[in-house]
Parts: sequence; C-alpha cells; structure tokens
Amino acid sequence: MSDNNRAKLVWRKIPGLDPDNSPEPVQCRTKLFPNGRNVRRSNFACISLAEKRDEKEFSPSFDQLLKHPLAMVALLPKDAALFAAGAIAGASAKTVTAPLDRIKLLLQTHGLRAGQEGAKKAIGFAEAFTLIGKEEGLKGYWKGNLPQVIRIIPYSAVQLFAYETYKKLFRGKDGELSVIGRLAAGACAGMTSTFVTYPLDVLRLRLAVEPGYKTMSEVAINMMREEGFASFYNGLGPSLIGIAPYIAVNFCVFDLVKKSLPEKYQKKTEASLVTALVSASVATLMCYPLDTVRRQMQMRGTPYVTILDAFPGIVARDGLVGLYRGFLPNALKTLPNSSIRLTTFDTVKRLIAAAEKEFESITEGNRKKQEQSSSDNGI
Repeated sequence: MSDNNRAKLVWRKIPGLDPDNSPEPVQCRTKLFPNGRNVRRSNFACISLAEKRDEKEFSPSFDQLLKHPLAMVALLPKDAALFAAGAIAGASAKTVTAPLDRIKLLLQTHGLRAGQEGAKKAIGFAEAFTLIGKEEGLKGYWKGNLPQVIRIIPYSAVQLFAYETYKKLFRGKDGELSVIGRLAAGACAGMTSTFVTYPLDVLRLRLAVEPGYKTMSEVAINMMREEGFASFYNGLGPSLIGIAPYIAVNFCVFDLVKKSLPEKYQKKTEASLVTALVSASVATLMCYPLDTVRRQMQMRGTPYVTILDAFPGIVARDGLVGLYRGFLPNALKTLPNSSIRLTTFDTVKRLIAAAEKEFESITEGNRKKQEQSSSDNGI
C-alpha cells in the first residue's frame, strides 16, 4: 500500500479549550455496552473520517486542456520532459558548434597524423579552417556531426539522471549536499555517461579525421574487422579520468555560483549564461590536456598504450603546447554550447513548472465546483 492510501491519525490543539471546564458532548457521554460495562469516552478527542477522492476525478477535461494548452505539458512524466529537454539542448548545441569542434579535432590529432603522412607538424586555427573548406567544402565542417548528435542524446539523458541519482546517494545525514558530494556526484555521472556512449565518440573521431569513410556504419564495420571490438574502447582510461574532473568541476562550480547569487538573479537566463561560461572555462582549462591524450590514443596506429606513455610522448614531440592544441576553438565553442544547453534546459524547466501550476489550478477549480454541486444537492 502506498503512503498516500494509508490512514493517518492527526492530533490538533483546539484553541480556547479548557479540559477541566469543557461541557461533555452528547456523543461522548457514558453509554452501556452489550457486555454490561459502562465505558466513559474521553471528551477531548474527536475522530473524523473523510473519504479521499481520486485525483483523476477532478483532472482537466479535454475541452479545458484545449483552452489551456500549457497544462498539457503536465501530462508528461517530469523525468521524460527533462530527458527531452536535455536531448534537444545537447543536439542543438553540438550542431551549432560542429565546425569549431571539427577544427579542434584536426588540431589535436595533426601532430600524430603528420608523423604518419610526412606533413608538417603544426598548423594553426586559420589554416585548419581553410584546409577543411578547400578539401571538403562547406559540408566538411559538419563531417562527423551526425554520430555526435546521436551520441549526445543518450549522453545527456544518462548524465542528467545519473547526476541526480548520485546527488541523492552522496547527501549527508542532514540531507545537505557538500562540495565534496557535488564533486563526487559530477565525477560519477560523467564517467557513467562516458562509458555508455564511448563507442559512438570513437566512431565520430574516426569519421571526422580519417579520409575515405563516408558513413558511421562503414567505420564501425572496418574497425570490427581489422582491429576487433576492443578498438571501440581505445583511450577509455584517459577519457574516464578526463571527464570525471571536468564534469565534477563544471557541475560543482555552476551549482555553487548559481546558489550564491541573490534569489532574484537565480531565475534569470543571463545569470545562467554567465555562470555556465565561468564553470565551463575553469573546467576546460584544468582538464584539456587529458582530452588531447584521449584523442591521440583513439587514433589508428597510435604508439601510446597508456596515459603514462602519451603524456611524455606528446610533450617530447610537440612541447607543452602540444597538450593544449585546439584549445582556442574548444574555448570558442564553450560559450555558445553552454549557452544553448542551459538556456534551453532552464526554459523547459520553467515551462514544466508553469504547466504543473496551471494543471493544479484547473484541478482545484474542478474540485471546488464538485464540492459546491454536492453541497447544493444536499449530499
């Protein structure tokens, strides 16, 4: 039996009631029971039984929903609505920033590919931008975006639900979530979503930077045939290590900064945008080298087996700057990416809250009308 259906005993004080001088109600006077015993009931307690009406009985009718379309949103499960919001926000953000992401991938992996192809070891942002347009045309800037969009839908959903779940697990006995708890929840959520969607990320990288492939399925079949199933998880170690601190810092800084703002600013879109920019910038600056290591370990023919091999290898070949190759386009995409995601997500959350409020208002109105009708009919 659910808690909503359990009987409840409630004790309430009656203002102005003097237990020593209160008249005894007729219902509470001494009565003779069948066994011949006189039992005096307490005159300071009253039990009231009320039938709980089914909430669905007062739900808005179809005509009412047509007049108040916003209330229809409340018919969807809240988790499903948030899932859709995260998926749409993530897909939109990735599509808008796809050209910058493609350039970042080329800059990150150019040093390794240059050694294989005999090309020069370093190219700049402008050169990479021109190279893509010259060799592949306008569509080249969005090459590999489809698997990324496909990946971001489950990625956003898993990360969102995992973060909320881990936050509950890491709450203290007082119900509060500490800074350490927020960091741990973000780290676990980031690793969970990364592990689930990692093969799609590898396919996106191969499709984006290796010539000759046109579809994601073609890349997958070739990888399976030539490199085996394990190739879909090449670089998973540094990915987990890289994403854990990134999501932990990003989520924690965002939550704490947003929470520290005056209440009147916490619901403003502009505050979300600025907070997202700060948190994403701090997290990116701290964790970007691990992302570069991960990308180079994902490449075909990579000489790196572990993170301990990759870090000194990249520094020896390209210097410390090699760890931050592609940082500029990555930083440039941080603002629009975070802005689109948070703006969409916050807007949908406010929409859901408004829909629930309107739905409850209609339901309460229907309940009052039913009670008034019952009263008028003498029921």
